[in-house]
Amino acid sequence: MIYDKLSNMKLYKGMNPNLDTAIDYILSHDLNELPLGKTVVDGDNVFINVMDAKAFPVEERFYEVHKKYMDIQMDLEGVERIDTGDISSMVMDDFDEDKDVAKATAADLAQCIIGPGNFIICMAGEPHKPNIAVNENHVLKKAVCKVHI
Repeated sequence: MIYDKLSNMKLYKGMNPNLDTAIDYILSHDLNELPLGKTVVDGDNVFINVMDAKAFPVEERFYEVHKKYMDIQMDLEGVERIDTGDISSMVMDDFDEDKDVAKATAADLAQCIIGPGNFIICMAGEPHKPNIAVNENHVLKKAVCKVHI
């Protein structure tokens, strides 16, 4: 997991060529101007899903895990908390290969407040629990960049 301000995102280049492509795109485009839905950046290697979402109480959320993609999650409007879980304690439900996702349980590891100007990179295989409410306003507009590993 990487949690930081968007202004520092360029520091994370060099880890993966597809991540470099994603970072270059994110830093050179206004994500608020992207339409809702999927924007293809580099075929199946890098794409961004912009969505209207809702935050929920933590007890209504669950960990999710991906195998093929890492997530770069950014709030364009509203504020959410994203928790990450301890991989060593993780137990996954059945994995959906087509959707590249499984529900999981894990011991809590870290809590990150996103909101505009911040981002989190959840690595493939890392349990993360998005869309957790932090205030009374549960309305979110967020961008999730999917980066093929």
